[in-house]
Amino acid sequence: MAAKKIMIQGTGSYVGKSVIAAALCRYFREQGYRVAPFKAQNMSNNSFVTAGGGEIGRSQAFQAEACDIEPTVEMNPILLKPSTDSGAQVVVLGKAVRLMNAREYHEHQPRLISIIRDSLATLSAQHDIVVIEGAGSPAEINLRPFDIVNMRVAQMASAPVLIVGDISLGGVFASLVGTLELLQDDERELVKGFLINKFRGDVSLLQDGLTFLTAKTGKKVLGVLPFVPDLGVPEEDSIADSKWSRPRLSDDNKLLIQVLLLPHISNSTDFEPLERESDVELHYLRHPPRPDERSPGLLVLPGSKSTIADLAFLRSSGLADYIVRCHDAAVPILGICGGYQMLGEKLFDPLGVESRTTSMEGLGLLDVQTTFEPEKTTQQERAISLDHEEAVVGYEIHMGRTTPLGPWRPLFRVIERLGKPVREFDGSRSENGSVLGTYLHGVFDASRFRRRLLNEMRGRRGWPPLPPNNCTETSKPLASLVNLVRQHVDLPELLGILGIGT
Repeated sequence: MAAKKIMIQGTGSYVGKSVIAAALCRYFREQGYRVAPFKAQNMSNNSFVTAGGGEIGRSQAFQAEACDIEPTVEMNPILLKPSTDSGAQVVVLGKAVRLMNAREYHEHQPRLISIIRDSLATLSAQHDIVVIEGAGSPAEINLRPFDIVNMRVAQMASAPVLIVGDISLGGVFASLVGTLELLQDDERELVKGFLINKFRGDVSLLQDGLTFLTAKTGKKVLGVLPFVPDLGVPEEDSIADSKWSRPRLSDDNKLLIQVLLLPHISNSTDFEPLERESDVELHYLRHPPRPDERSPGLLVLPGSKSTIADLAFLRSSGLADYIVRCHDAAVPILGICGGYQMLGEKLFDPLGVESRTTSMEGLGLLDVQTTFEPEKTTQQERAISLDHEEAVVGYEIHMGRTTPLGPWRPLFRVIERLGKPVREFDGSRSENGSVLGTYLHGVFDASRFRRRLLNEMRGRRGWPPLPPNNCTETSKPLASLVNLVRQHVDLPELLGILGIGT
């Protein structure tokens, strides 16, 4: 029997579709249903590697976790990873195809429809409920001919649609009514209700607006969800503006960690475990700090979807000089994935995999060099830190191969890759141990490894060590998500729309 389906669309990006989809996934799972998430096409540089080595959007991996199931490539069959202002790497069923600009991708889209349909059918055959997430807005009329993620999927799945609006932005009623008005008649019929998200204050004061909305559109408002400042849910794409757009004063009673905000930063979710540590203050840097500002306890170069371009940005922005100043001041420096590649002596791209620039000098802080190759590495790994025997579970997503130029001082011993035992090594460290590089995303998820680095920073300030804090557990954010649904959504109406529990 085919699964029941519900689709969450929105009036625009960042209105809360991913979070609400995850909340519904968890709610239905706790009701005893076999649930799976689905997003036909995601555009994000925050990605995840499945157990089979396929690459999908990070938000679908989190939604799968909410369903208590392993993520699979069918949950996000098309992933677009922006690498330039006009182009993105196209990933189909977990494997990179090639870099395409918008026109090339639109011409390629007809070949993807059957893949989307087959992926949805696979999930539908294996589960009781599929929670489908749209992207952006279904009312972008210029994109309607190329839609493979919103109403076309709803029609393909015969899925009822709930439209989410973000009231914190202002104009939520106009956004909801306008979205509905711009849909075609057959699309409008699929919309069964609205959800208003991120409300602050007394919801009774909103009642006149809710009554008007239902009278105007004939669609019910199934719930008004409150604004929750920190749900602990991974960011779907990039970094929230609130984390970097406003000047922040440094708290001298906390450990200062700075992450360079690269134009093409990828897998920024790597740093969310650090944000949840009570003794850490995490700053994202777009520009070098003033000379009189406090030096960090750790400087991090994150992953990048366009390493050579982002390395050029570091030089043009003055951040490369800041990295050197930090190094000269004995500030520990860590590079992850693309950041690791930048820390080396040289980067080569003879085949134009990443750039038209065939070679570029690296920052020269690690005795390694990187050559970009057409074959993309995507794999889950288990590793052990060589100095302290801390277990780390992570994943690699990169196009380059990094090799040592002198005596190799690796950072991790890899003991398992793609579920199979191996005896290999990952990463590099400088001779004095102050500069570290690794290909492993997710290293900060390991509580012992994370706390040891933080305690080393505390020790340099004369502070006592703290015990590891397993703050990456998802039980708390998942419970918060379920409470949002239970307390603020009209569940009988929702279940009636799905045709269950009635």
